[in-house]
Amino acid sequence: MCLSVPAKILSVDGNMAKASVGGAIVTTSLHLVDDVVPGDYVLIHTGFALQKISEEEALETIRIIRELESDLLA
Repeated sequence: MCLSVPAKILSVDGNMAKASVGGAIVTTSLHLVDDVVPGDYVLIHTGFALQKISEEEALETIRIIRELESDLLA
């Protein structure tokens, strides 16, 4: 089983991108996805963008992750 996290693409340079994951800026490979532009949301796993997702899906997933985090810390 693997875990991928939603990230918002901030900039693209060839097949690499800077993305925001929970406020942290990470570098991710875009070799596995096509037509990614700044503002798109992707799922990232081990430094690779696996697929594009909608903003709605990304924000809902982030909400669920934060909810789970709150439950674990309570």
